[in-house]
Amino acid sequence: MGAADAVPGVSGGTIALITGIYERLVGAIAALEPAEALGLLALVPRLGRQDAREELWEALVGMDVPFLLLLGVGVLTSVITVANIVHVAYNEFPGVTFAFFFGLIAASVVVLLGEVELDTPGRVAAAVLGFVFAFVVSPQGQANVLPGGLPVLFVVGAVAICAMVLPGVSGSLILITLGKYQTMTTAVSDATDALLAGDAGAASSPVSVLVVFSVGALVGLLSFARVVKWALDSYRAATLTFLVALMAGALRAPAIRITDANPEWIGASGVAIVVAGLLGAGAVLLLDANTDDLDY
Repeated sequence: MGAADAVPGVSGGTIALITGIYERLVGAIAALEPAEALGLLALVPRLGRQDAREELWEALVGMDVPFLLLLGVGVLTSVITVANIVHVAYNEFPGVTFAFFFGLIAASVVVLLGEVELDTPGRVAAAVLGFVFAFVVSPQGQANVLPGGLPVLFVVGAVAICAMVLPGVSGSLILITLGKYQTMTTAVSDATDALLAGDAGAASSPVSVLVVFSVGALVGLLSFARVVKWALDSYRAATLTFLVALMAGALRAPAIRITDANPEWIGASGVAIVVAGLLGAGAVLLLDANTDDLDY
């Protein structure tokens, strides 16, 4: 899931669905109520007693917290690894890298088109709104129109995590659309390098970016994700139509990066871009062909 979430166009939620843990994951997240957390905190002063420790463990298991912790560690480990690889790739080969992303996203849209229908005015409106919003925001994100402060990263984290838990919707694509994908992968790379070198001073800035983003993601997971879940439960077809249209409109973001890196598609560079795009699309289509259809 972490590897999928770190790559635009691929969804960690899809991986969860394919591996059969999606419903358990959503249920465990929904069970994380503030009242339950306060109940656990009330047990902390009594942890010296055997019965209190047993009660705490039973409560944690009942909330499926061990499952969430193990899953979270796996996701975090993979995100760090893949984000570092992607950081090197788009710095050294930006055109090819974003061509690969373009292929991933475009193929994801094609795969998901079969899950939505434009058979009502409401769904048509949702499609137009999603496409236009992403299409307009994409170039603004590439120009870094969004402020670069920590409060903005908090909000971006809250929004991106909602996409990451939905099958077929890429959280990294949301980051690209908002112009914060490179900011986050750079922060992961810089923090990793500084911590491995033992340079706490150099690590402070990127770590603060990651912490604020993560806190925003946690808040989004516990709040905004509930809104998205409500929308899917109440207006499933319109919500999915909006999300797929959002992905289609956001194709403008990697397209801009490709043309900026390779203004003239000639020679080996043009061939490399086309091949990278086809490889990205092929990866998604291969995944779709070898897995069950998403049951929305």
